Amino acid sequence: MVDYQRYIDWIDEWITERPRTVVIAFVLLTLVFAGGLANISTDAGTSQFTEDSPAQAALDDIDQEFSPSFSKGNGSTQLIQSGSNVLAKDELLAMLEAQQRLEDHESQRVVSASSAAGIVAQTIDPNATTVDAQIRTLDGATQSEIESAIRTAAAGPGFTGLVSNDFDRQSVSASATIGTVQHDVLGGVSSSSAGTGGSSPLMDIQTRGQEIVGSVDSDIRVFGSGIISDEFTNIIFDSLVIVVPAASLLILFFLVFAYRDPIDLLLGVLALVMAIIWTFGFTGLAGLPFSQMLIAVPPLLLAVGIDFGIHAINRYREERVQDVGISQSMRTATDQLLVAFFIVTGTTVVGFAANGISGLGPIRQFGLIAAVGIVFTFLIFGIFLPAAKVWGDQLRIEYGIPEFGLSPLGEEGSILGRILLVGVGAARRAPYVILALTVVLTVVSGAYATGVDTSFSQDDFLPPEELPGYVEDLPEPFAPGTYTVTDTTNFLEDRFSTTQGSSVTIFVEGPLRADSALESIQRANDDPPDAFVASNRTADADSIVGVIDDYAAQSPEFAQLVARNDVDDDGVPDDNLGEIYDALLDSPFRAQALQYITEDYRSAQVVYSTESDASNDEIASDARALADRYRFSATATGQTLVLEAVSGTILTSAIRSLVAALIVTAIFLVLVYYVIEGRPSLGLVNLAPIVVSVALLAGSMRLLGIPFNALTATILSIAIGLGVDYSAHFVHRFIDEYHEFDEQLFPALEETVRGTGGALTGSMLTTTTGIGVLALAITPILGQFGLVVALSIFFAYLTAMLVTPSVFVAWEALT
Repeated sequence: MVDYQRYIDWIDEWITERPRTVVIAFVLLTLVFAGGLANISTDAGTSQFTEDSPAQAALDDIDQEFSPSFSKGNGSTQLIQSGSNVLAKDELLAMLEAQQRLEDHESQRVVSASSAAGIVAQTIDPNATTVDAQIRTLDGATQSEIESAIRTAAAGPGFTGLVSNDFDRQSVSASATIGTVQHDVLGGVSSSSAGTGGSSPLMDIQTRGQEIVGSVDSDIRVFGSGIISDEFTNIIFDSLVIVVPAASLLILFFLVFAYRDPIDLLLGVLALVMAIIWTFGFTGLAGLPFSQMLIAVPPLLLAVGIDFGIHAINRYREERVQDVGISQSMRTATDQLLVAFFIVTGTTVVGFAANGISGLGPIRQFGLIAAVGIVFTFLIFGIFLPAAKVWGDQLRIEYGIPEFGLSPLGEEGSILGRILLVGVGAARRAPYVILALTVVLTVVSGAYATGVDTSFSQDDFLPPEELPGYVEDLPEPFAPGTYTVTDTTNFLEDRFSTTQGSSVTIFVEGPLRADSALESIQRANDDPPDAFVASNRTADADSIVGVIDDYAAQSPEFAQLVARNDVDDDGVPDDNLGEIYDALLDSPFRAQALQYITEDYRSAQVVYSTESDASNDEIASDARALADRYRFSATATGQTLVLEAVSGTILTSAIRSLVAALIVTAIFLVLVYYVIEGRPSLGLVNLAPIVVSVALLAGSMRLLGIPFNALTATILSIAIGLGVDYSAHFVHRFIDEYHEFDEQLFPALEETVRGTGGALTGSMLTTTTGIGVLALAITPILGQFGLVVALSIFFAYLTAMLVTPSVFVAWEALT
């Protein structure tokens, strides 16, 4: 054992003898941290999760090398037009008019525009290279000329890729089309990145563009990374506006029950506010951005802070009701609670910091900020709150202000006190039966939990297409804004086969002048895996080979060039490929060719259609298998693969964090109890109910259909941190009472339950309801996180009160 009491005595002296000095010092520190709040920036969306993904890197390379709209220094806006027939003359003109109006506004910084309407106009008049000229061309064309031009343009992928799946060449009709506007944006953006959101330079451009395009008489919506970023940012604010007031009201209600004194209530709430200011002030001062994941940090701080506050006040009242003086009562309370608070803080920090080994940057940052916040909470509730309580009670006596609700929660004779003894009664009658049932339940729940799903998608961070009624009916200022991204992405997936959600891209790097280059691409398409759409045992793919075939069908001279260099006569040239590429890029098919091969002939992309009923796992696995067929360096990419890779990282992170948290927590608890009591076995007693609660939580996630996602992946290690809160208070109080009752087990257990159980009950009710209100958040990921955190706290409380007494029976028998 180590003599740690002198350190506690030193802190006690400051708390009880110089409370005003302590309070002033903490207030000044709060002002310092408050200054950091102004420096907080936001980082929203899914892009923060995909930065280190090889599939995302390949997708970014494709954006830069094959899509002029997404080239370096430029950003793209999509104009999505829908109607009964968007290929009618007036609708084609409306699309061009929208592009023209964007060009006319300097703020839009438009450098080029393209659309199916523009392709049709250039088919009629190849010299119509500007939007203005295209408008004049279509305006002067007859309907039959336009229909003929559409049929001609439809022979190439450049046109068909811009019209919806229901395009009918015979009737010349389609229900939707996409136009693109390219902006001059410093730094470059990519709106086809699987990870979107964050701080996009296109945000102002595209939000302003919505107003401009809205003046055109057609159903055209503006879409792009700026719109997505804007909605990701707004949803953080809207979620906070809904969740914070609701959580505050519920927490305030239960705190009134727990404190039953207006001044104590005020001090408790003030301490909670200070903990949040310190934490987020720290993020601002450290230059760390605020993401959706960090919305979950305040509830976690509230969970621990509420528990600390109720325990501090409750333990102090236990002494005061015995007519002990203010200073001595607080000394007794802090002598006991500072050790318990230290144990809780250490293990909670371990639980949160365990997310630091995650393979995802946002989860690592979440773990760091949550861990720092818990340390701040320990300082505020372990030192500031007791000092403020001492100073406040001294002023009460000086000015004759009465006290209210002085009796502690769960005192002997109360209804709550009798209910809390259920676990002790079970331990007295059949402890080993309780332990056997607990082991069985833990094993069954843990085994069942192995089937928990893992997911990661942009939809996790965005509101559903239709908001719940209770959200839509909220009055100002709580009413959320209008969100369109989910509706638009669903529309694109339904209407366009070329969206990346229904396709996979193979990014090929190598000297494509090599004779075997095109043969390699073509052979890879034979007998494709089941996840890919195929015709006659050949994958449905768009590549440079298809562009060569299309041009050869229109140019006899080019067809002869291809035939002369097709050694094996299979329709795919395998000689003098550089000459073929040169001829292709000097032809009207140059734009189509550059969608699939770079000008230096060193990179290519092949786009494959996937079966609609194929799962993401199947698509990802088959895509990698297909990439392995290529003779060159080939990487499978696309939104499905990027998100699937992150999903796998999420599961790995959850397991690693859980194992790390369990191991380090066990070591920490064993060492702490060895140092303070000389009984390391108490660390295992402390850990036992936590293991049970984590197993119950994981099993409940599968039962309720809650997957591991970017935020819930942190919950297992967090559950350890929060769970220790309850069992540590129980174990530490028991040891104190065990000494007081001359090592008599059951009297010590009964006194522990009556003394600490009441505070634990008040803490559990307050935090489960306060955090559970996250279920009201308009983003699915926050709602799920709120539910699982509330469950973790409830299970931690339940196992601490019902299982720990029986564990102590076994502990006494073995020691």
